[in-house]
Amino acid sequence: MKPSKDKLYSAIGEMIYVVAKSDGIVQDQETSKLVALLTHIPGAADIEWSFNYEKNKDTSVAETFDRALETCKTYGPAEEYAILFDALDVIAKASDDGIQPEEQAVIDRFKHELKEHFLTLDL
Repeated sequence: MKPSKDKLYSAIGEMIYVVAKSDGIVQDQETSKLVALLTHIPGAADIEWSFNYEKNKDTSVAETFDRALETCKTYGPAEEYAILFDALDVIAKASDDGIQPEEQAVIDRFKHELKEHFLTLDL
């Protein structure tokens, strides 16, 4: 069964958390950039809630990545992925040091696995 749109927005928040946390710590700049970014994004409340939930729980990056990826795969193709990909890049660039290798690796892996999944679907 296809997840709800709210569940997709939660997965977007989870992936943003994964990128922010992948270098070891969610930095204040990343959280601030997320809040600013969400002012014009559909599902902003669900995205922010999910991000903050994972951050406060300090959940495993690997576990959260897998859960978010599975939700996106199950949801199927969606225009919201463009928002997600942009948000991941913005959050990764938010720190003073720019995108860290760990952050780029997570972004690349997520995009690759999602693309591979959709290419194998018989839509």
